[in-house]
Amino acid sequence: MAEENFDIAIVGGGVSGVYCAWRLKQERPHDKIAVFEASNHIGGRLLSVRPPDIPDMVAELGGMRILPAVQPLITRLIADLNQQLPQDQQIKLYDFPVDEPQNIAFLRGVYLRLADFTNDPAKVPYQLNFIDQGQSAGSVIVNAIEQIVPGITNPSLNEEQRRQMAQQAEFGGVPLYKQGFWNVLLRVLTGEAYHYAEDVGGYDSTLCNWNAADAIPWYLSDFGVSPEYKGFSNGFQQVPLTLAQLFQQLGGEVRLESSVSNIVSKGDGFEFQVKGRTIAAKSLILAMPRRSLELLAVTSPVLQEIQPLIGSVTPRPLFKLFTTYDSPWWRNTGYASANAKGEPTYVAVQSGRSVTDLPVRQTYYWPKSNGQPATQGHAMLLASYDDGDNTGFWDGLRAKRRQPRGAGLDVAPLADPFIGEDDNVQRNELTWHQYKAPRMMTEEVTRQLTMMHSLNYTPKVRNAAFRDWGDDPYGGGWNSWNIGVKSWEVKRRIVQPTDLPLYICGEAYSDAQGWVEGALQTAGYLLEKFGVLPFH
Repeated sequence: MAEENFDIAIVGGGVSGVYCAWRLKQERPHDKIAVFEASNHIGGRLLSVRPPDIPDMVAELGGMRILPAVQPLITRLIADLNQQLPQDQQIKLYDFPVDEPQNIAFLRGVYLRLADFTNDPAKVPYQLNFIDQGQSAGSVIVNAIEQIVPGITNPSLNEEQRRQMAQQAEFGGVPLYKQGFWNVLLRVLTGEAYHYAEDVGGYDSTLCNWNAADAIPWYLSDFGVSPEYKGFSNGFQQVPLTLAQLFQQLGGEVRLESSVSNIVSKGDGFEFQVKGRTIAAKSLILAMPRRSLELLAVTSPVLQEIQPLIGSVTPRPLFKLFTTYDSPWWRNTGYASANAKGEPTYVAVQSGRSVTDLPVRQTYYWPKSNGQPATQGHAMLLASYDDGDNTGFWDGLRAKRRQPRGAGLDVAPLADPFIGEDDNVQRNELTWHQYKAPRMMTEEVTRQLTMMHSLNYTPKVRNAAFRDWGDDPYGGGWNSWNIGVKSWEVKRRIVQPTDLPLYICGEAYSDAQGWVEGALQTAGYLLEKFGVLPFH
């Protein structure tokens, strides 16, 4: 017999889980609803931590930005939450810079500024044809996409129209959804142009072989139409933390360090195990990515029956490493230029990102909480932001994957951690220290940053923290649709994959994979099953 009974149990404390909990509790105030989260915090792949030596910066070890122009769900959610929050708890955004013209591109051993790709293409160390020469990396891919699906880059089209065009399109007489993105790109691009776009773009997995019918509109949303990003002054994790807080104020329960296993159907609902106790629920919501569902399926027959649906996406690894310093040393890596009057002036590297084909791939000069660049005093870098095969480089410099972890912890303890400047000081930034980087990893990223910025000295790291989202239970930082999958059908079907009151939601099975927007989209589909509108 079950020791506890719930009307609705939600497994997973990421955005989709706590958002569903909040909306359901609003509409069903008398239902007993609980969120069960295996880790020691709410947020899932949103993980915002403050470094111990910089109180006015927040390191985003997980998701770090939104695109308001093409992401109406998260934009509206923030507005709704701010209406309920006092002024001093408001979710505040700032302009999140990316590619600044004075920033660095160190590729194939050549030092460039990002402006050189369009202003001085002769410097670019890639053998590009006359069509691609002088184009930015994003423009090369957008031009290729236009050849694959003519008309899809028309700026008058909205997101849904682009998706429908790609879903209905054929290329070479074969439906686009049956082809890989990499495969079709190389039908209209030279190999050099592809490597140029991949190296300068900073990501490997975005241009890899995933479902072309999904990859094309996804790429145009993210990189193709002059994207303008927004960051979070107090960290992106503030969104799910606020949702969980509002849910609890309505009488809902949040249980951390509560790993769920052994789900079985029982009568009209389900029973499962948490810390050796049997819990029953009339309805069960799994707000989880693919890898988490697979791990749960090992002990849960009800999930083993829907493995083909669960396996319709592929987890993609993402890795982030933050480092802090006594000063923003990168401001000394600018260059001399001339102003409008022809007078010499110095242009400093201060915000946005630089890129390289070294394993660090992307380096972001991290802003303060108000969005302004650091000009003096302690400062921070997102020293390495990489994905795909490059994440494997760091495996040799860290604890092995799938090592035993403490209850509720995300990572295994380090045998050889980097000893930071503040390690012997009693502080409140315990979350940062939970994700401390290994010594060898910190030394290697420092070596690559020194090379990337053409320095004759080595910047001294004060503190370092990292997160590899390829670790279990996530399996990846985002998920992509597999080739041959009709995502527009699966994304609806997986919400309630059987006749049982079992529901699945999350970024993995959405149109906006890798974004909180996708988590909210699938949460909306799920709420419809309960007769609840996603928004008031």
